Amino acid sequence: MTVLIAGGGISGLALALSCHQVGIPFQVFEASPKLRALGVGINLQPSAVRELYDLGLASELDDVGVALKDYGLYTKRGLHVWTEPRGIEAGYDWPAYSVHRGRLHMMLYDTLIRRAGPQAVQTGWRATGFKTVEGRAVLQLESRTGEAREVAGSVLIGADGIHSAIRRQMQPDEGEPQWGGAMLWRGTTQAKPFLSGASMVLIGHDGLRFVSYPISKPDPDTGLATINWICNLQFDAAQAFRKEDYSRAANLDEFLPAFEQIKFDWIDAPSLIRGASEVFEYPMVDRDPLERWTDGCTTLMGDAAHAAYPVGSNGAGAGIIDARKLVAAFLAHGLTPEALHAYEEEMRPATSQIILMNRTAGPDKILDIVEQRCGGQFEKITDVIPQSELAEHAATYKRIAGTGIEQTNGRAPIVAADARFEPATQ
Repeated sequence: MTVLIAGGGISGLALALSCHQVGIPFQVFEASPKLRALGVGINLQPSAVRELYDLGLASELDDVGVALKDYGLYTKRGLHVWTEPRGIEAGYDWPAYSVHRGRLHMMLYDTLIRRAGPQAVQTGWRATGFKTVEGRAVLQLESRTGEAREVAGSVLIGADGIHSAIRRQMQPDEGEPQWGGAMLWRGTTQAKPFLSGASMVLIGHDGLRFVSYPISKPDPDTGLATINWICNLQFDAAQAFRKEDYSRAANLDEFLPAFEQIKFDWIDAPSLIRGASEVFEYPMVDRDPLERWTDGCTTLMGDAAHAAYPVGSNGAGAGIIDARKLVAAFLAHGLTPEALHAYEEEMRPATSQIILMNRTAGPDKILDIVEQRCGGQFEKITDVIPQSELAEHAATYKRIAGTGIEQTNGRAPIVAADARFEPATQ
């Protein structure tokens, strides 16, 4: 009677911590021989932060992240289009956090090992496939030396990312992730925070966009913080692209010239780019929504289930919500296919809508509208677009994504604080 978790990323670890919280036996299998703090900055909406708080991680999250105060949109000329408060400042009961992905990942891992013991995560074992045998899930694994093994459990959760072997077996004809032509370059730089000191900004338009926000608190002696930045350029989607890889170093000459113009009295993009110790490139890819996630005693979560373009601060947060919804389903239905179907029926339609929305109508789409209407140059933004249209676009995205203030503050906990798993319910 065990939940098998294929993948020890943010989603898989959030599921493991949630299982441990309510007393559900689990085992995580991770392909990497050793977990490392990979990646750069990400954002967590209050809806996901709430779940981490419910896991008892409030102080740990505050140690590794920055509670954002506001989110602003600016044209490529530095003209202000829209700013809205974030997290507590907006009226949520929980903050919105910006954080280094690797630091968040390692915080979850260290917490899991401390709470459940080092045996909770078996590293060096890559998921290669699955099967259902006599009503039980069987996870097929392979070591780095080629050794194969099988592990049986009550259910199997594929949390093995955008290149999921579990998903590939379910969808053998799907192929590689889809690239729409956008290439991202990402880095971090030690610099003084801008605007409120805890601001996230998007500058430019589709095809030329600069995003930045702090992912550490300022050093008390120097006043410098770790500033995360992202450069986004659009290319011909028909051309070949280098496969996504969080750790591939980039060549500044390929993108820096396009961002020399993003230099204003409150932010200097070229200096941030040049000041980074490392810069990584990553094509912006996603996958089409699936018609099903579940096969027998196996289902998908996180990027394995619903990889979307990284706009709207949904990626890691969606995986965390998946974890909590899965545990709620286990509490209601036991470690059974019925639980997997109940989870999928709730989460698949919502995340499918986010995938499609992020392609065409993400929260930054307003910048494209402004660019189309005036080339990013205006005396007053209200001459270009009314405040009501700006507000409605922002509110609509949150409503569809399920991250609105009332949606977050008003709902009951996904997993009750006193919930405990009762094996007899199976």
